[in-house]
Amino acid sequence: MPANINLSSRLLKQLSTELEVFLHTIGETAARQGQNIYLVGGAVRDLLLGLSPIDIDLVVEGNAIALAKSIPLSRMKITVHQAFGTANIKWNHISIDLATARSEIYSQPGVLPEVTPSNINRDLFRRDFSINAMAISLHRDSFGELIDPYRGMSDVKNRCIRVLHEKSFVDDATRIWRAIRYEQRLKFKIETGTLQLLKRDINMLDTISGDRIRHEIEIILKEKEPEKVFCRADELRVLAKLSPALTGVEWLKEKYSEARVMGLSDVSLVTVYLGLLVYSLNTNELAAIVAYLRLKRTMTQVLKNTIDLKGKICALNTPSLPNSEVYFVLDGYLELAVITNLIATDITAIEKHIENYLTKLRHVKLRLNGNDLKRMGVPQGPDINRLLHLLHAAKLNGKVITKQGETRLVYNWLREREAKKKQ
Repeated sequence: MPANINLSSRLLKQLSTELEVFLHTIGETAARQGQNIYLVGGAVRDLLLGLSPIDIDLVVEGNAIALAKSIPLSRMKITVHQAFGTANIKWNHISIDLATARSEIYSQPGVLPEVTPSNINRDLFRRDFSINAMAISLHRDSFGELIDPYRGMSDVKNRCIRVLHEKSFVDDATRIWRAIRYEQRLKFKIETGTLQLLKRDINMLDTISGDRIRHEIEIILKEKEPEKVFCRADELRVLAKLSPALTGVEWLKEKYSEARVMGLSDVSLVTVYLGLLVYSLNTNELAAIVAYLRLKRTMTQVLKNTIDLKGKICALNTPSLPNSEVYFVLDGYLELAVITNLIATDITAIEKHIENYLTKLRHVKLRLNGNDLKRMGVPQGPDINRLLHLLHAAKLNGKVITKQGETRLVYNWLREREAKKKQ
């Protein structure tokens, strides 16, 4: 890569004014301290693609924490991570991660590397792919100059994902998931040699902890179209490393698209995505993947509810089913588990019953409660719950509407009970 390529015009065109001000300020500050600072990684890649970068990562050949604390801008919030030599800076509406340039040595596959301070070239070499191993100088004397020791700009132009060396996936097999994610997000192709290495090293995923794999899956679930990543991972036999039972996920293309039009919050959508991903699993298979990824309790409960309900919704496959029967099949399950089953099913009768439950039936409440029934003469004991169930079913089915109707039903029940006693 020629040393005279300068991207300052792209910085001016594609970055916000406040971010441009920040980069010039921190570059000037670093220069006064005799340090070199660079914009690195995905931000450089995105600039070359004509996109506005979302994640702003800076690397300094020097002391990141000391530099962050000396930036002459007011109203900055700095969060320091002393052990890692990093700082996060929030200023106005922007967030910047600042790190000290470092090199990494992997003592064995899958473990986190040993880190030592270094220079920009060694820092770039530790990165996953050539398209993420570029930097732009922010020094006042070379502002905008591209540093591209691994032909990242060429790979951006050719739209390919390429690792920096043949042991890349051995050192850190999470890069397998990242390669697939970048390929699908950017509409690139994994370069032939890199694809061969990926296939060769798939089993290296066994060296990675479940926590780190979960982190990669969580990032994928936040992608615009995560189904593309999972389908490609299935094609490459990577998905099966999560669970051997996770295969044939082409149906996710349709189901994830349906999920996106449900009006769910971002957090809920991610949960439903995961529920659909594991929908084909049985209870034991789900338990295994939950334990492996060490999923949080709330997410785990939704997934367990989803699989449990999957085995019961066949009871809803009757178009004329009374509302009360629909309600009592679905009652007690978490909302997102019900929604996941709604999206997953292709049976019209079941879809209509679940939609009716979500929009109407689950909101049907009784006016009377257990204390009311006791005051009306219903004896303490199991009859209270039986009668409340009867009242609820009657209200769901439209047989009673008002509080007066509920009251009449209770008194009718009491009269019938007394009549039976006299027989």
